[in-house]
Amino acid sequence: MNTVPRSSACPCGGGNYHDCCGAYLRREAWPATAEELMRSRYTAFVLRDVEYLLRTWHPRTRPETIDLDERTWTGLTITEQVDGTEDDQMGIIGFVATWVAAGEHGSQTERSAFVRRAGRWFYLAATPETE
Repeated sequence: MNTVPRSSACPCGGGNYHDCCGAYLRREAWPATAEELMRSRYTAFVLRDVEYLLRTWHPRTRPETIDLDERTWTGLTITEQVDGTEDDQMGIIGFVATWVAAGEHGSQTERSAFVRRAGRWFYLAATPETE
């Protein structure tokens, strides 16, 4: 797993790493909203923190292991938010994540479903695109 210097920008684009996703990936706090969890999971992909990704994946849909490919994640844009606040039990976060691998650039577009269980947000699954 890679580390991010305390004063660096957060990979998710949400500000300073220490004040944004840092506490979550250091296991010092748990995201209060679905968007915070989405952003921290993106940061975990950037940092190749498989343990965090598994830990924040709902037990019902979580794979036994995650094998990360060679992509270098280069940016995150949140495109949609449906619920997912501190008062909700479910939420949908749409996003576009850009990457580069072997000199090729690409992006992943997804609508992710999140659910709160015992007061903590978990990634549930990708949801179908709406029209």
